[in-house]
Amino acid sequence: MRDHLSKAEIRKDALQGTVEAAASTVGQVATIITGAVRDVASAFGGFATEVFEIRDSARRASEQTED
Repeated sequence: MRDHLSKAEIRKDALQGTVEAAASTVGQVATIITGAVRDVASAFGGFATEVFEIRDSARRASEQTED
């Protein structure tokens, strides 16, 4: 015996598959963006640390030359 799917059920299945694929894609993109934001924040944090270290080194060098 053959199962017969109505046009409405075929459309529902196609829509469901499309929504599932879209949700999966959105999740993948969100993961990529989250990783990129984390990496950028880490890079800026490292840069800020270097700036503080350079400032402290310059201050110490300036104090030594004044003595």
